Order: sequence, then structure tokens, then C-alpha cells
Amino acid sequence: MQEKAYRSVVKTISWRVIGTLDTMIISYFITGDLIMAASIGSIEVVTKMILYYFHERAWNKIPLGKAKAPDYQI
Repeated sequence: MQEKAYRSVVKTISWRVIGTLDTMIISYFITGDLIMAASIGSIEVVTKMILYYFHERAWNKIPLGKAKAPDYQI
């Protein structure tokens, strides 16, 4: 079964929220500066969402690890 594009968009956004929080926390620990951590997080959120979306769509076309739905006849 193939995923629709909007599913990839929703997955992209939810994953990016988690990833950006992670980046901001790590940036804060490294820099000790909340403004710098927020700046780093705000830049990477946009670029990584775009990259993840196209990565997800490309993998959707690759059959590796996908199982075909059984063909039921009644």
C-alpha cells in the first residue's frame, strides 16, 4: 500500500518538532545561550523539513521491505 503525500507532510511536521526540540536543547547545552539555541533551531527546522519530505517520498517509491497486500477472494 502506498502512502499519500499528505501523510508524508504530517509525518514530516511531527518529526521536525521532535528533532528541532532536540537540536535546541543540544545547542543550549553547548552554547549556554538560549537565543543562540533558538536561532539554530529555527534555521534547521525549515531546511530539515524540506529534506525529510523529499527523502520520505523517495523511500515510498522503493519496494525494499514492503509486503504486498494479500489478494482475498470471497
